[in-house]
Amino acid sequence: MSSERSGRRDFLRSSLTTAGAAWVASTRPRRAEAAQEAAAKVPRLRFAAIGLNHGHINSQCDAVIRGGGELVSFFAKEPDLAAAFAKRFPQAKLARSEREILEDPSIKLVASAAIANERAPLGLEVMRHGKDFMADKPGITTLEQLAEVRRVQADTRRIYSITYSERFENRATVKAGELVKAGAIGKVVQTIGLGPHRMNPKTRPAWFFEKERYGGILCDIASHQFDQFLFFTGSTRAAILASQVGNVHHPQYPGLEDFGDVMLQGDGGAGYIRVDWFTPDGLSTWGDGRLTILGTDGFIEIRKNVDIAGRPGGSHLFLVDQKETRYLDCKDQKLPYGEQLVDDVLNRTETAMSQEHCFRATELALQAQKQARPLSLES
Repeated sequence: MSSERSGRRDFLRSSLTTAGAAWVASTRPRRAEAAQEAAAKVPRLRFAAIGLNHGHINSQCDAVIRGGGELVSFFAKEPDLAAAFAKRFPQAKLARSEREILEDPSIKLVASAAIANERAPLGLEVMRHGKDFMADKPGITTLEQLAEVRRVQADTRRIYSITYSERFENRATVKAGELVKAGAIGKVVQTIGLGPHRMNPKTRPAWFFEKERYGGILCDIASHQFDQFLFFTGSTRAAILASQVGNVHHPQYPGLEDFGDVMLQGDGGAGYIRVDWFTPDGLSTWGDGRLTILGTDGFIEIRKNVDIAGRPGGSHLFLVDQKETRYLDCKDQKLPYGEQLVDDVLNRTETAMSQEHCFRATELALQAQKQARPLSLES
């Protein structure tokens, strides 16, 4: 056995639990632990939130707070959203306007989960006011928006970060990044990313069903999978080989796309993506999100939200190599994105994600959306 293979085995033995080991971790202790960690940190920068139209804004703010950010203010046009956010983050003050936040020189970062097609215009204003921007995905909904964001970002040298939470905020996916980097499955050949979601139409706002506002299913949901494809294959260039989208089961919502898939090729590997709005009510969570990373010496499969075989919780990682099959307990895996982003704001670095990677993942999603062929299941 070569020293390289031996070193890799030592790493895996130190990192992995025995096959089939189950873990039981309730969310309550984890939240308490996160709260204690946040309280123990002296705030390193002041930040604000503008646009609260998606619930992801809560996890975005949580990530920055964990990283040492102090949430000082927020603004939303909608009184109900503002009231709910104030209850969730009582330390933050409701600003009188967006401009009050934009013109506050003490605020260094603005987080936003505004309506999807309004995020890029807001981000442009944030950067022009000398602040960094943290957008929910999709952070940009058209190629024209992307071109303008790229231009202003290059001119201002501000950070335009899109929170690809399926990678940044999923413990098993973070762990998979460490394993792949260490050579646990050899050279990555392909990623397969599946992003199923539950519809819950009664709880969705009107803009959710308007393609011009959410950008299309590949622009929206699949932005996660494009990010993971680039990250795990190490690709810096990629092309869309084929893509298709359709509304195959929801004619009452003509602006909705409920299915989409993509095949793509990068300079570091191949990829396949499928996203949909067909999670059945019988599943215990909103979607059985999965990622399979195929390597020359093995593969990793991540069940992000649920293990339908019975293990509780989310962030399940399975690793198969030339020797055995293992299950990895990821409940204690650190989530570094928030701290890295705060570091980047303070130090003008790119440790959380390079700006080019951020834009490239979005560009691929937008290209796939633009060239997608219509899918129809009618006979």
